Amino acid sequence: MNQKTILVVDDEAPIRDMLRVALEMAEYSVLEAGDAQEAHTVIVDKRPDLVLLDWMMPGTSGVELARRLKRDDVTKDLPIIMLTAKGEEDNKIQGLEIGADDYITKPFSPRELVARLKAVLRRTAAFSPSEPISVAGLCLDPVSHRVTINDQPIQIGPTEYRLLEFFLTHQERVYTRSQLLDHVWGSNVYVEERTVDVHIRRLRKALTLEDHDRFIQTVRGAGYRFSNKVTATAQ
Repeated sequence: MNQKTILVVDDEAPIRDMLRVALEMAEYSVLEAGDAQEAHTVIVDKRPDLVLLDWMMPGTSGVELARRLKRDDVTKDLPIIMLTAKGEEDNKIQGLEIGADDYITKPFSPRELVARLKAVLRRTAAFSPSEPISVAGLCLDPVSHRVTINDQPIQIGPTEYRLLEFFLTHQERVYTRSQLLDHVWGSNVYVEERTVDVHIRRLRKALTLEDHDRFIQTVRGAGYRFSNKVTATAQ
């Protein structure tokens, strides 16, 4: 029943265990990561609904990971709650300034954590892509997983669907093949960049009705973008 998935990022296994038990008792699905690199891979591959992120970790800190996530177009709206033993006011301000949605100082009770988590999820629910996305007669409905052009159903494969959904939610921006592999296939899937070209061709073929394939544009030396504007750099 639309169970929310929470990613717990902390280098201390006992803390992750404690948080996992508390969250599972509150009927959340839980993912875990012990460092920032592992956390970023999980975020790209599994798309959690919220991240509980420890402030201080060996290597890349939680603060640096939060900055990275908020700079990336694809993950900038991912809710983040910072977990830290630091109680000083300036650290709280820093955490919120980098884009964290909330800040909880250790020690805290599981009841407080779940309450704060629910509040953040409620605030960010409006950003979840559940409404149909339409551009010039092309419509993708994320609830029914259907694509239509001027109300005519389009046959489209699962990878092409994910590509189109990504393009429709990130219009007018150029993405390299490597970026598309990360965001659409996931960073743990080892496929060649040429695979992107194959699926772009399939997506264009699916969208040929009334020339809607023109929206998937090749930008020489850069990559691909979705645009309903005709430009000299598009192919």
